[in-house]
Amino acid sequence: MMDTTSHVEDGWGKVADAFRANFDGNPGEVGAACSVYADGRLVADLRGGQADREANQPWTSDTIVQVASTTKGATAICAHLLAQRGELDLDAPVARYWPEFAAAGKADIPVRWLLSHQAGLPIVDGPLTFEEACAWHPVIRALEAQKPLWEPGTEHVYHSMTYGFLVGEVVRRITGKSLGTFFADEVAQPLGLRAWIGLPAEQEQHVARIEYAAPFTLDELIAGITATAGLDPETVKAWINAVWGADSVQARAGELGGALDHTTEYHTTRAWRAAEFPAANMLADAHSVARMYAATVSDVDGVRLLDPATVSRATEIQTDRTRMHGLPPGLDIPADRSFNMSLGFWRACPPMPMLGPGSFGHPGSGGSIGFADPDAGVGFAYVTNHWSFRPDDPRAASLAKAVQSCVG
Repeated sequence: MMDTTSHVEDGWGKVADAFRANFDGNPGEVGAACSVYADGRLVADLRGGQADREANQPWTSDTIVQVASTTKGATAICAHLLAQRGELDLDAPVARYWPEFAAAGKADIPVRWLLSHQAGLPIVDGPLTFEEACAWHPVIRALEAQKPLWEPGTEHVYHSMTYGFLVGEVVRRITGKSLGTFFADEVAQPLGLRAWIGLPAEQEQHVARIEYAAPFTLDELIAGITATAGLDPETVKAWINAVWGADSVQARAGELGGALDHTTEYHTTRAWRAAEFPAANMLADAHSVARMYAATVSDVDGVRLLDPATVSRATEIQTDRTRMHGLPPGLDIPADRSFNMSLGFWRACPPMPMLGPGSFGHPGSGGSIGFADPDAGVGFAYVTNHWSFRPDDPRAASLAKAVQSCVG
């Protein structure tokens, strides 16, 4: 299952055991990789299974895979690099950097509300075509003209696709570089990462083929959220209907004004991979994502991306005192059971415990995740091409638990 180039240092064998066990679990793996850095040193680098089961291609050190919303953590790191350098004030109005954004009542929205999903812009009214979304600027023009769905700063909902355009355009206005180019120059190149937001054509041959785990019923979804979040089933059912109903804001957020038709396999196309969607389309290996996060909390071969003061500011929880938009009164998820959004990163919480209360990172649809823990000095990543949308998917959680046992 695991190729001979996998690496595990003494004292980290439990991570390898958990990785192997995932291949026999539910949903099980087709192909996957997991990497762990501790105090700037690679201590576990695991991969196994198949990058493409139909073509019988093994998962190798060259394999990369789409990591979905794990991309958002990389985008946040770019923004915090600019803040650390004094080029971006997180409390300044977005319009200071992007004047056209001020239209339709948005003049006073600060940058931090973009990063914490409180700007009231989770959807694009549209209509937009897929080609327009790939071209970037049509989405930006639409967001400039759009009125927030709620009073910014008072409520939040996950900006599943617009997050990348909103934060990415601020980065572009400051640096003159697209988010993908800035990430390549300032994060990937100094650390030697195999990670791209906007994939070069020559890397297409290394992309793993995504497969999907068996679908699950509403009752299974309710049971999974109930178990992981510690909420009663009736509250969970009402929350799912309010947030994920056919006409809900969250359901519409992923459509990007109609550009992303979820009945098609747009994410398998060269056009999708070549474009920049800084909320969702990074392609990377686990080693690179773990190395990136490690460099936010420790020195990695002479490179440290974020200093401790920047990490402290970046990871302060922003959404524990705001309502989740679209929920009827009384249905708010308690603060200690929400996804605890800081400035572009999830913080550890019951649905996503990571290593402990100081951990920060970002998961992605299908099961991938990258995170760092400042107290343990750990950078962690898990990626997979067998995508499961179960809220109780145990694969990443079992690996994180194994890392925690090794840290002590």
